Amino acid sequence: MPAFDTLDLYELCVTEPSRLIPFLVAAHGGKPLVLREDFCGSGALARAWAASHRSRRSVAVDLDPGVLVRAARASRVTPLVIDAKAARARAHIIAATNFPLGYQHDRPALLRYLRNVHRSLLPGGIFVGDMYGGRDAFTPGKIVQLLRAPEQRPWNGELVEYTFEQRAADQASGLVLDTLSFRVWSGPSARGKADAHYPDAFVYHWRLWSMPELQDALCEAGFRKIEVHDRLGDAIDSAGRLHLKPVSADNPLDENWVAYAVARR
Repeated sequence: MPAFDTLDLYELCVTEPSRLIPFLVAAHGGKPLVLREDFCGSGALARAWAASHRSRRSVAVDLDPGVLVRAARASRVTPLVIDAKAARARAHIIAATNFPLGYQHDRPALLRYLRNVHRSLLPGGIFVGDMYGGRDAFTPGKIVQLLRAPEQRPWNGELVEYTFEQRAADQASGLVLDTLSFRVWSGPSARGKADAHYPDAFVYHWRLWSMPELQDALCEAGFRKIEVHDRLGDAIDSAGRLHLKPVSADNPLDENWVAYAVARR
């Protein structure tokens, strides 16, 4: 039996806290100390944020107490079992990444969540939420990636195949059905039968919000400034500051995009 589980596979293949944290700090523009990760699952971002500096702490919010076990074990991380629309924990940054805004299937639900976020942010705080879209956003299909796991627990250098499948999509309602599946080989190549197979390990029924819809809802929720970023940034100056370039007429979104809405309280 493998020493890892589906949450390990999700964190390996989907989450990128090491890249997201510098983006969040740069987008905030100050010295944020408290991060709240909504719809956090295993709380990978919340855990990484608290581990990135001894003065930082985080709150991990999710309805499922089972997935919050990892967050509960981490230093300076407070797990909170609650609907994110009702969470009151204050923070300098509130993040909802890997498309959980899609759990809100209608505008009233989206507004309830965003208004609660606005109330929960500390002065000068920011909300960051992402979404995917573009030309092929409502086209069924698969994206398959193959990657090598690290040589450290719970891994042992396994080869992992990660499949994101959009199984159904309805442009009239904006609803999609997406799944994540994994196959794992312990040998040097992906040949023969996989040692472990996790079909439909995660299943999502999402509403794909367009960026104009999301920006309108953020404005109505009370946010005073909104930017859209389709890159996490890679330009670092001599002082170690990350420089970001928001989407604009001169820097438009790609035909197919994953973009982050950054909204300031």
